[in-house]
Amino acid sequence: MDALEAELEQVIGLHDLKLQLRKWAKGMLLDERRKALGLKVAGRRPPHMAFLGNPGTGKTMIARILGKLLHMVGVLPTDKVVEVQRTDLVGEFVGHTGPRTRKKIEEADGGILFIDEAYRLMPLQKSDDKDYGLEALEEIMSVMDTGKIVVIFAGYEEPMKRVITCNEGFSRRVTKFFHFDNFTTQELGEMALLKMRNEDMESVMFGFKLHKGCTADSIAKLLDSETTQKQRETLNGGLVWPMLINARENLDLRLRLDCCDAEELITITMEDLRIGLKLLST
Repeated sequence: MDALEAELEQVIGLHDLKLQLRKWAKGMLLDERRKALGLKVAGRRPPHMAFLGNPGTGKTMIARILGKLLHMVGVLPTDKVVEVQRTDLVGEFVGHTGPRTRKKIEEADGGILFIDEAYRLMPLQKSDDKDYGLEALEEIMSVMDTGKIVVIFAGYEEPMKRVITCNEGFSRRVTKFFHFDNFTTQELGEMALLKMRNEDMESVMFGFKLHKGCTADSIAKLLDSETTQKQRETLNGGLVWPMLINARENLDLRLRLDCCDAEELITITMEDLRIGLKLLST
C-alpha cells in the first residue's frame, strides 16, 4: 500500500479513480492474507476497463500505475503496459489485421493492453466492409476471457459510448468505466509544481526551479488569463510541459551572457511562464 500511495502522490486530481485503486489493492492484499491462513476463497480477476475522457487527462499515466499495482499484488505476472492505437492493429488489406493484432496481444501477455482512441476500431457505418477495425476488436475480445491479459479501452467519452452500446461482446466484457474529467487550472498549477520537483537528470528541466512567486494559485490565475477554455479542454495536462519548456527558453533569452548570479541562472519567473504560454497560441 505504501508503494501504491507513493505512485498516487504523483497524480493530480482523479480522486474517485484513486479510491478505486486503493480498494483493489487492499482487497487483493487481504486475499493474500486469507490464503496464508488457509482460507479457501475465490481468485480475484482484474476487470477489463474503459477510460473515458479528453486527451491529457491522465489516462495513460493511470494505466501504467495500474500495471505496477496489479503486478505488485501478484494478479499479473508483469507490470508491462503495451500502448496501441488503431494504426498498430489494423492492416490495409485482407489478412493483415489478424496477425498484427495478435502480435500486440502477445506483447501484452501477462500485462495490460492499453488501446487509445479505441472507438476508431468500430466504423460509423456498419456496412463499410473495407474497414478492418472490427476484426481487430473481435480478435482482442477473444482473449479477454483468458485471465492472461487486462485490456483498457480509452478515448473521448461520446464516441466510446457508441462503441459500448453497439457491441454486445464489448459491453459484457468491459465492466469498469472511469471518467477522466478535464483538469482545473488549479490542478494544472499543482501539476507544474510537481513536475519541477520531480524532474530527473535526463530531463531538460533538471536543475531549474520556479521562483517562489510561482505558486499553484498564481499559475492557475495565469492559465485562466492566458489560455482559452478550448485550449485547456483540448490539451489539459498537455499544456504544462510545453509551458515549462518555453519558459526555460525565455529565461535564456532574457539573461545576459555575462550573468554570474547562480540563482538568476536557474530560476524561472512568472513572466517566463506567461511568455511560455503565449508561445503556445502563436
